Amino acid sequence: MNVVQYDESVGTLERREEHVKASETPAAPAGVKSADRTVELLELLARTSEPLTLSEIQRELSYPKSSLFVLLRTLVARGWVETDRRGTGYSIGVRALLVGTSYLDRDPVIRAATRVLEDLRAEVNETVHLARLDGSDVVYLASRESAHQLRLTSRVGRRLPAHATSLGKALLAQRTDEEVDALLPAELVAITPKTLTDRDALFADLAGTRERGYSIERGENTAGLGCFAATLDYKHPAIEAISCSVPSARLADADHATHVAEAVVRHAAELGAILRTAV
Repeated sequence: MNVVQYDESVGTLERREEHVKASETPAAPAGVKSADRTVELLELLARTSEPLTLSEIQRELSYPKSSLFVLLRTLVARGWVETDRRGTGYSIGVRALLVGTSYLDRDPVIRAATRVLEDLRAEVNETVHLARLDGSDVVYLASRESAHQLRLTSRVGRRLPAHATSLGKALLAQRTDEEVDALLPAELVAITPKTLTDRDALFADLAGTRERGYSIERGENTAGLGCFAATLDYKHPAIEAISCSVPSARLADADHATHVAEAVVRHAAELGAILRTAV
């Protein structure tokens, strides 16, 4: 099996274009085409950790360079894109943060989860997360960090492949293997050497999750870190889950690991009950 190595930098994006005669398909309105390009550009920049040059962006998106330059200048002027000191590297701007923050502020699930996440963090003194399934990925919506020196920092706003996280595996386990197979990409990316990239191995892991009632991750997206997650069952199949991340050194304490797993399940059930009446 071919394994694709996951890279949080831009990587290579596959693009398929079907060439059809103009008479066969009506041209898209200019405004819609411009909006599509703007969104694709912002999503590309949001996935990168380093500024991209005009040539790098053009290579990824295949837009005409002249049109892309004008679009970038407009977005820079509006604060959606920023440039480096030389003016040749482009990255996501502060306006994107403001829009993202407004989403977090208005989301009813995040508001309902605030107290439960804080209670869970206080009980186990480990970093806890709330995430939502979005396609084949999970998006982190909220985090509460532990007081330990050795801890995982906040992941709010990050997107990770569902099959490589405890949050994602808890949510995938609510679906049949056939539904999971259709949802995931043909090749499962490997974030660490322990990421499950074989479908049979993943399906076996999901079966164990269904039996236990919570998922377990063992260094599959961050080396040296374990994680437990349980879904928020106010709708079916669930689209959100909460998790608790624990450094492997502290997971060596079996009593602590059991306590964390049980606390995650208990608080997920509590939050699910709240959401059944609040959302």
